[in-house]
Amino acid sequence: MHTRKEQMEAFGRFLDILDELREKCPWDRKQTNESLRPNTIEETYELCDALMKDDKKDICKELGDVLLHVAFYAKIGSETGDFDIKDVCDCLCEKLIFRHPHVFGEVKAETAEKVTENWEQLKMKEKDGNKMVLSGVPSALPSLIKAYRIQDKARNVGFDWEERSQVWTKVKEEIGEFEAEVENMDKEKAEAEFGDVMFSLINAARLYKINPDNALELTNQKFIRRFNYLEEHTIKQGKNLKDMTLEDYFCLACFSVLINKGYCIYSR
Repeated sequence: MHTRKEQMEAFGRFLDILDELREKCPWDRKQTNESLRPNTIEETYELCDALMKDDKKDICKELGDVLLHVAFYAKIGSETGDFDIKDVCDCLCEKLIFRHPHVFGEVKAETAEKVTENWEQLKMKEKDGNKMVLSGVPSALPSLIKAYRIQDKARNVGFDWEERSQVWTKVKEEIGEFEAEVENMDKEKAEAEFGDVMFSLINAARLYKINPDNALELTNQKFIRRFNYLEEHTIKQGKNLKDMTLEDYFCLACFSVLINKGYCIYSR
């Protein structure tokens, strides 16, 4: 790996290039916080995709794209006289030091759980920090991730089940209430109850140390692989997906599962 001197030189070169682009490139020159925001979201999701695939080369590339956006916002801030990249780094350093008194101070925290618990208390003490426990959850977060963060923050102040197995009673209760509203054909109430079902299942995932967003994405990718397999084989057979029966789908799906699990299927 590179030395700290080499790393700093590379970062300085990057900032110099960004300065030149901002001055000389018509596209870079016209960008604003508002125009960059959609691209920032896209780049963040592309990084998430690379992380899920554990593609080291792609992770490196996508990290660079995200870093570009961080520096670009700082560049815009320097042009308005509000802040620059040094202010961004200083603010981050101060926050890291303040939130890690077990490293930079005298506080004891022997486990990751204790560190997280301390964080929530420290955030409320920070200047301009969170005044309420849940105020630190960004409103723009995707709903699934937001639900996980809400429940995790509530846990840090003691709002949680005494035993994690107790959550299953709540999950079953919510499923029953959802089924009842579906039977009643009340769409609005059914939607509300379905939200409760999802919220309780996300809570169960948290209690059993499962990241629900990662778990759902793994299932998404699994479905995509199997569906692509179905589509490829129907095309090879000269069929149309719309013409296939449920039994046809089931047979191909079972075959796809065997292939994905590494079984060798021989035919004579």
